[in-house]
Parts: sequence; structure tokens; C-alpha cells
Amino acid sequence: MKHTIFTGAGVALVTPFKENGSVYFEKLEELIDFQLKNHTDAIVAAGTTGEASTLSDKEHFEVIRFIASCVGHRVPVIAGAGSNCTEHAVELSRQAEKAGADALLHVTPYYNKTSQQGLVYHFNAIADASDLPVILYNIPSRTGLNIQPETYLRLCENEKIVAVKEASGNFSQIAKISSLCKDRLDIYSGNDDQITSALALGAKGVISVLSNIMPKVAHDICESFFNHHPETSDELQIEYLELIEALFYDMNPIPVKQALNYMGWDVGECRLPLCEMEPVMAEKLLKVMKKYKLVAKDPGSVYYKRASILHENRRQTL
Repeated sequence: MKHTIFTGAGVALVTPFKENGSVYFEKLEELIDFQLKNHTDAIVAAGTTGEASTLSDKEHFEVIRFIASCVGHRVPVIAGAGSNCTEHAVELSRQAEKAGADALLHVTPYYNKTSQQGLVYHFNAIADASDLPVILYNIPSRTGLNIQPETYLRLCENEKIVAVKEASGNFSQIAKISSLCKDRLDIYSGNDDQITSALALGAKGVISVLSNIMPKVAHDICESFFNHHPETSDELQIEYLELIEALFYDMNPIPVKQALNYMGWDVGECRLPLCEMEPVMAEKLLKVMKKYKLVAKDPGSVYYKRASILHENRRQTL
């Protein structure tokens, strides 16, 4: 049995930007504090939701270092370090370790899609490059490449490859991975709308976009299941399904950053080529956010008072 990095809901944290496009570290610290106070179980730094693909290497490592410093080992910090170049992924892994990460998240190579044998070479080279445990990230809808269950079986022979974030949406595949690899490879759901289903097949939790705005809910979905209350877990999954779906009205992380802005967090926009939501879809997202009482300008929202304080602080600064 390999060491489990975390159990529960880990947030795939956004990277906030200032109006000039630079990383907004002060806001990032606020987001981390919000996550820790609301029982997030792990933090993924500079992953897909953190817009790693548009961060320079210098920014990438600064974000990881800053998050690791703020967290102070209270929960695991998992650094996104994937690349479609094995040599680059190796270097990202080594630098992430130096920056204080507790584990690594590595997506399958994209664009220059490799074979299943190539995946074995690629991930083993990465795992052998540092002392950190590795979570594989399988998301065929983005990469066009699927890790086959039999390939997972080969990969988990490496002691440092300990888990997978499965975002294929294929429950037959998840079941096969669980059957083949057993306790040699932990599984995390990569889809917020499928948490309870993945848990029922043996998953240890979820790496979550929803956790950016409702970390306690995502945590409770998992905790209820592990505390032998699957009916509560299912109820929460269903109760927040509309909100989960709304966070994918556009390409991630565009909607979740818009949602955070509606809540008064002021995390800025995404970097190009990701652009702001079409007005119709933004209004549709706003409607869902209001339904869940998450909009800062709504006096019924728990974020109303906080947003008012932030606005007053900004006014006094000007």
C-alpha cells in the first residue's frame, strides 16, 4: 500500500491577476486563508485552473513557493508540473520540489500525443526526477490522449506514482483501474458532478473546481461518504449540481473566476487566449449564483458584508 497524499476535496486553485496582468499575491493569500478556514483538504497550485499554461516558469515557481509558504504544511500542496515535453516536465518537477510542494500533478502530454509506451517512459522519467509523489492527470477531452487501465497498472509499479486524477468521465474505466491497481494507485475524481459516483468505486476524493467557491461543500460531500452517510453525500451532490454545471458554462477557469468576482473576491480576468464570458452566458451564471445566495451585491448573501468592506478599503486607498 502506498502513502495517500490526501483524502477528501482538494481545490484546483485559481491564480488571481491584477488589472495589469501580474499575479495578485495579496489576493492569493486571501483565497488560501478562505480555503483553509473552510476545511479544504489539499491545494493544487498552478494547475489547469490556475492557468499554468500562461504563467512563465518564473511565475509558476513563485506561485508554488508562495502557496507552500502560506499553507505551512497544514494541508498538502500539490504542484501542477505537467508539460508535453518530458525534459521540461522534469525541470518543473525539480523546481516545484525546491519551492516547497508536497506532491506533483502531471497531465498527459498534449498536442504531440504519444503512445501508451511513451506514457510509461514519460511518467517514469518524471517520477524518478524528484523525491515527491506523483499524481497522474488523465483528461482526454483536453489532451486527446487517454491513459489505458493496463498502462496505469504498469505505471503504479513505480513507487513514486501514487495516484491519478481521473477526468475521463468513464466509470467503466475507473472501475477497471480500481480492480487492476487496487491499493497501489489512489483515484481522485476530476469531475465535480461525479464525486459520489467515483467515491462509490473506491476514489479517495476529488480535485475540485467547485472548491474555489464552496470548499466546505466539496469537503462535506466526501466526508459524509467516508463517515458512512452516503445518502448525505448524494443529497449534497444533487443539491449543488446546477452550480457545478454553471462553473463549466465556458472553458475552465473562465466561469469560476467570474463566479469568484461575483462573490466579491476580485480575482481578475483570465490571461489570453482565455477571454471573458459572452454576456448571455455571464448573465446565466449570475442567475445561478444568485439562486445559491453567492453574489456579493445581494444583501441576502453571506459575502455582502465582506464585499462592502473590501469596497470601502479600496475607496480609502484611492
